[in-house]
Amino acid sequence: MSIGSEYLKVVKERFNSVKSLGDKTINQLLEEDLHWKLNEASNSVAIIAKHLGGNMISRWSDFLTSDGEKISRNRDQEFEDDISSKQEMITIWEKGWKTLLDTLGELECQDLLKNITIRGEDHTVLEAIERQMAHYAYHVGQIVYIGKQLKDDNWESLSIPKGNSEEYLQRKLKKHHS
Repeated sequence: MSIGSEYLKVVKERFNSVKSLGDKTINQLLEEDLHWKLNEASNSVAIIAKHLGGNMISRWSDFLTSDGEKISRNRDQEFEDDISSKQEMITIWEKGWKTLLDTLGELECQDLLKNITIRGEDHTVLEAIERQMAHYAYHVGQIVYIGKQLKDDNWESLSIPKGNSEEYLQRKLKKHHS
């Protein structure tokens, strides 16, 4: 096993984990929840999902051979809430994640130190992956935070519920020592 293959395995798992947090939040939300925003300076879940989809398609299509900011991308339009249904939003969300995960699945260890560009700026593939991981985790965190606010007492925790840390730890320890 090489460090490159281990990194690619781990980063795929991490991207899938971030996606799962978004999926589990979106599944808890009603259609009207997707368009809620605190104020005009804020983004709704629908806008964030649309932005992520647009970013992923731009960054991960032809990843090794073309600039990550595609001419066809209209980033400003991603921040217009014109999503007509939850299903439309999920389709955009899934297309972006599929583009990312398919591209990651095609990368090989020797690709990690290759140079690519994003908006004309050089990055190693490794740097570009880390850049996007931070970006996507940031926005999925926003989606989760909005979801928690909207669902309030009806929120189904995505991690260890408050007050259950010790119980969770003991279950994990028991599982790994059995």
